[in-house]
Amino acid sequence: MKITRIDLNSWIFHISGQTILVDPWLVDPLVFYGQPWLFTAYHNTPVAFTPSTLPPIDLILISQGLDDHCHKQTLEQLDRTIPAIASPTAAKVLRSLGYTNITSLANWQELNFKEKLQITAVPGAEIGPGQEENGYLLKDLSSGETLYYEPHLPPLDKVKQKIDTVDVAIAPVIGQIFPFLGQVIIGPSQALSLAQTLKPRFFLPTAAGDIRATGILPMLVRSVGSIPEFRDLLAKSGLSTQLLEPEPGQTLEILDFRF
Repeated sequence: MKITRIDLNSWIFHISGQTILVDPWLVDPLVFYGQPWLFTAYHNTPVAFTPSTLPPIDLILISQGLDDHCHKQTLEQLDRTIPAIASPTAAKVLRSLGYTNITSLANWQELNFKEKLQITAVPGAEIGPGQEENGYLLKDLSSGETLYYEPHLPPLDKVKQKIDTVDVAIAPVIGQIFPFLGQVIIGPSQALSLAQTLKPRFFLPTAAGDIRATGILPMLVRSVGSIPEFRDLLAKSGLSTQLLEPEPGQTLEILDFRF
């Protein structure tokens, strides 16, 4: 397994011989709900990949229908025949853009991709009443390697019912609290609870990037915690989990330490 960090929520997973593009935001700007006055973001440094410099992609994986996960301007510039797996709300966006090979997965539904990779939609963040988005559990059907990805706020009571341990967990460690909505992205203590639940060999932070944001929403959002705080909590927890912090554009090879 190899993991390439792009920035913010965007990753490339290399697993089971497949190259998977996750929640891609590769072109500026990022605008929420088509309302620049509400939230507009730009990369401070050139993004590690553009749609034209990506490696050959076997699958696009989208966790949510929100713009910072399902970025229309980026998706418009990708090959729309590439297979895509998405939450139901993200699948609607992909259909509107003309993607031709879309699998919509609701919570706990799964797909065996090319009979090599099992992809399970794990309960993720509740964005609105009755709108629960996805995390994902990926399992290499040959090696047994597993990767858990959740970019917002996992309902741990549901996750631990069906997932035992994983090799890699990718989740936020810096929380965000929104007005009226409360905390929508987990912070250090919740990330530690996730690590204690899944006991991953490796933990990689997501939902962080070198960006600048304008609009009303960024002025109202409050951040909670930091990566150093999570690192300290993890070190004191007694877990053997190793925290990995790849730079944008960096690829890490996840070594197999099975006994």
